[in-house]
Amino acid sequence: MLKKFLSTIGIGSMKVDTIVDQPDLAHGESLSGKIYIDGGQSEQMIDFIKLEVIKRSEGHREDSDFDVTNDVVAKYMIETIGSVKSKETRMVPFEIMPDERWEYDKEQAKLFLRTSVHITGAVDVQDEDEIRYN
Repeated sequence: MLKKFLSTIGIGSMKVDTIVDQPDLAHGESLSGKIYIDGGQSEQMIDFIKLEVIKRSEGHREDSDFDVTNDVVAKYMIETIGSVKSKETRMVPFEIMPDERWEYDKEQAKLFLRTSVHITGAVDVQDEDEIRYN
């Protein structure tokens, strides 16, 4: 019971690591890879996994109090995962096709792939990795 409670507040909960096959993408190539989910101290149910490609721009903007802006340029949802048992490792493949929204000025912006694993009744886990699109 204590392990389940600790997992619900984020202590000893599952971990996520997204490994992309190729972080440097050329025009016409897809972003693919695998999401590795390591179970925590107790079994947990995954509602869904959300992958987002984020364009992060730096620089002062008149309409914002922040110097860093995150714009989501693509979303990909994976909904049929189920539960992850304690200490179990699950692997979920993915593939996303880039479009013109992924293009960016490499001196003022960067692209990131953010993976969010949404867990029933617990703290969600995330991973974020830089990718490049030419």
